[in-house]
Amino acid sequence: MIFDLTAKKLISYDSTKSSENLRDNFVAFIQGLISFPLDVPGTAYHKCLQGRKRAMKMLKKMLQERREMQKKEQEDFFDYVIEELKKEGTVLTEAIALDLMFVLLFASFETTSLALTYATKVLSDHPLVLKQLQEEHEAILKRREDPNSGITWKEYKSMTYTFQFINETVRLANIVPGIFRKALREINFKGYTIPKGWAVMVCPPAVHLNPAKYQDPLSFNPRRWEGIELNGATKHFMAFGGGMRFCVGTDFTKVQMAIFLHCLVTKYRWRPVKGGNIVRTPGLQFPNGFHVQIMEKDQTKQEPEFDETK
Repeated sequence: MIFDLTAKKLISYDSTKSSENLRDNFVAFIQGLISFPLDVPGTAYHKCLQGRKRAMKMLKKMLQERREMQKKEQEDFFDYVIEELKKEGTVLTEAIALDLMFVLLFASFETTSLALTYATKVLSDHPLVLKQLQEEHEAILKRREDPNSGITWKEYKSMTYTFQFINETVRLANIVPGIFRKALREINFKGYTIPKGWAVMVCPPAVHLNPAKYQDPLSFNPRRWEGIELNGATKHFMAFGGGMRFCVGTDFTKVQMAIFLHCLVTKYRWRPVKGGNIVRTPGLQFPNGFHVQIMEKDQTKQEPEFDETK
């Protein structure tokens, strides 16, 4: 759902009108993103490279088709990229533009969809957390003159418990298991010397699950963020990276998650059906998915029969 939305907004991609499935190529890329680099057919690494190759081929074809079209107004992000390519003296090349579109599609759907799946699971496992989240969002509806109107910026900024919930979700989900940096100079760290030019991998889970910083770190407790204002990354919280390479989509992700949660807890109720087991490979994965039955809240309280084979 999130990939279809993102692909439509960025490049006007419609899977029902395409002969090749762009999402399948991204899934192949993601599954082998951190794997043993053995480029042999059948390995995750080979599938990763092939998935990226096919996706880039599709994006290049779309770029060429878009360039041949005469558009007066920009309709999606691809149009703005093409407009930039036309400018004299631009630093943007076709190769950089295609890489940019690939990265945006990857970053805007993979991390958010996993975080929302994990959020739905913890809400199912923690009824008290769900109750507190519902109370906050139902209070927003009660304050509205028109209960069917969209979420305003003021309402979004008032979602105090929701932000605490999102922080706790990304802390425990650890969607990005490693952050890579390069030593620009020789560094001495706790008795070790890191030579200039070496790659350094920071492991966020080691920080987020540190009992010296987080009391009972494996428990899901949104209230631990009460009174803490986070406007960026700290050395104790790096779910969105940090420093000069802090994720530019952080605020967009939080808005997306908050709106999804608002609609979920105010309009629907659900119950887990199957799956939900978590495996880290090393990133967060749901190998059997997380299947839930969703019902509108205004339906009768008696749950309809559910056929798990469908």
